[in-house]
Amino acid sequence: MEWKKTPLFAEYEKYGAKVIDFGGWALPVQFSGILAEHKAVRNHAGLFDVSHMGEVLVEGRGAEKYLNRLLTNDVTLLQAGGAQYTAMCYEDGGTVDDLLVYKKSDEAFMLVINAANIEKDIQWMKQHLAEEVTITNLSDKTALLALQGPAAAQMLQPLADTDLSAIRPFRFVDSASVGGVEGVLISRTGYTGEDGFELYVPAEGAVSLWQRLAGEGIPLCGLGARDTLRLEARLPLYGQELTKEISPLEAGIGFAVKTAKEAAFIGQEALKKQKETGLSRKTVGIEMIDRGIPRTGYRILSEMGEPIGVVTSGTHSPTLQKPIGLALVQTDFSGVGTKFFVEIRGKKAEAIVVQTPFYKRERNV
Repeated sequence: MEWKKTPLFAEYEKYGAKVIDFGGWALPVQFSGILAEHKAVRNHAGLFDVSHMGEVLVEGRGAEKYLNRLLTNDVTLLQAGGAQYTAMCYEDGGTVDDLLVYKKSDEAFMLVINAANIEKDIQWMKQHLAEEVTITNLSDKTALLALQGPAAAQMLQPLADTDLSAIRPFRFVDSASVGGVEGVLISRTGYTGEDGFELYVPAEGAVSLWQRLAGEGIPLCGLGARDTLRLEARLPLYGQELTKEISPLEAGIGFAVKTAKEAAFIGQEALKKQKETGLSRKTVGIEMIDRGIPRTGYRILSEMGEPIGVVTSGTHSPTLQKPIGLALVQTDFSGVGTKFFVEIRGKKAEAIVVQTPFYKRERNV
């Protein structure tokens, strides 16, 4: 199978990237090294190519009502220029995808969906399409650059024609000019736990803007650092923390599930029941006591040796200098301070449930 490529694929080699297959996409796992890139984002700034993400335009008089039936969060709370984190669910409460929704106007919204789910999500959206609503897949026409870190605004402002300080978290400005590229949507969002911006760029302008930002001396970052950064911030990854079998409530993103909103939505009854009867399993943060790194798929065992869950994500935290992970465990074992074992290559290594996020930045915006 031939890998899909972003508009920036030819740039990877120029900047020394190590390219891997990521869900059928040829993407950089690192440029200078995962540790250096992680530290750059935590301490200063880093630039990511995340153009593999999908963008879908939903338009029409019935757009808001349609999305409110499709999504777990309350789209009616959004004002034009606002963004919202949400999820799409199946009737049984399992997750179709987690996503961002941007309100461009009363009749125009843009959804940003996970790359591996683009075809599946659009099929699901079309399956439930309402009257007076049109769906347009903009993914191939749109590149996405993420500039993340405490110095992101300082680095980007000289290149932008709009006042970045006026863009609050989860707000955006449409049709801006950045580094000589027109038609850029600048969003104060990200997936690292740091301040930063996501730049939705016409695909034909992606290389020019990438080169301009790289020319400012901003470190280039790959998927490896993106994963360690998001895990420290306890941000879920679809396919690991969220799946068809794992609901948003079980994954710990209940803040994006408004079961009491006026509009009925797909999966609402199942999620209401989960809330009312209590979850049988929960996603928790873990730290290793014994040596070893908890990896995706490793079994969690009780102190009696019984299987009680599974690791969904794990790594050695560059910021905390210790192995951390997220695990989906039986609720009886989800309390902070609970100890159990992670089965690592046939051996039991002790771990403890800890508060999350593992890392939280000091907020100045």
